[in-house]
Amino acid sequence: MIDITLQNFEAELIHGSATQPVLLDIWAPWCGPCRTLGPLLEKLEVAYAGRFKLAKLNSDDQPQIAGQLSQMFGVRSIPFCVMFSQGQPVDGFVGALPESQIREFLDKHVPSPDELEAQAELDEAEALLEEGDADAALNKLQAALQADPNNDTARFDLLKLLLEAQDAASAREVFEPVAQRYGLDARLVAAGHWIAAVESSARARSAQALEAAIAANRRDFDARFELAQTHFASGRYTQAMDELLEIIMRDKAWNEELARKTYVAILEVITKPQPKPSAAEAGAGKGTLEIAGKATVPTGDPVVDQYRRKLSMALF
Repeated sequence: MIDITLQNFEAELIHGSATQPVLLDIWAPWCGPCRTLGPLLEKLEVAYAGRFKLAKLNSDDQPQIAGQLSQMFGVRSIPFCVMFSQGQPVDGFVGALPESQIREFLDKHVPSPDELEAQAELDEAEALLEEGDADAALNKLQAALQADPNNDTARFDLLKLLLEAQDAASAREVFEPVAQRYGLDARLVAAGHWIAAVESSARARSAQALEAAIAANRRDFDARFELAQTHFASGRYTQAMDELLEIIMRDKAWNEELARKTYVAILEVITKPQPKPSAAEAGAGKGTLEIAGKATVPTGDPVVDQYRRKLSMALF
């Protein structure tokens, strides 16, 4: 538990909540319900074992912060609790609620033990990949997914390693549990197309035979798509998109827009994820309550940008 002041507000709430949810309890010494709620929150912080941090703010001592948060949420009474996550106030509740209701509130915003374990494994996997140890990273990603099957980042990263190794059978096994999920993450949709490409390339005709078929008939879309799949499976992404673009320009609707869908999947595969925001990027100005912070403009990849423009021109 920490006490919040104007001096540490940015470090403890804004920056701190970038890595761990922080529940801010706004209270006052004269408030009876506050004296009931405070010990309960401290008990829950211990029970949740690091899944969130409890912060307390004496509204009499820190009226500027308390006033701005109260105005933001339209609340004029205490105790008033605000959950901070990723540098932002995201939810709150008023009054000395019973423990069961507070647990319900917390469970909406704090990670479960399994999610924490999976994230730790994922972080280790990312570090191993940076060191070039793909085998150890693969084991960590498998452990992350076992701990939390809903961790789509771990699932995609695992699929990426398997597909780069041309292990379509293992990738298909990892992908099947989510294949029919409604609203599937775009990266996993892309992985599905990638798996299909690796599977297809194993039985594809030779590059020479495919190029000969295309030379004989520029509208032999089956041969051109087959060639694109072999490029995709082997990591020749721009060559694959070039072939797909030829299909799209001649027949956008071919095979239920399969060329366009595969092209979009390749763009998703080659788009590097945006780096996680640092504590400073998640925060606001020192000594103020500029909750919104500043937006970071991501740096584009020139190849991705170029091929996005090509697709846009072909479609429109």
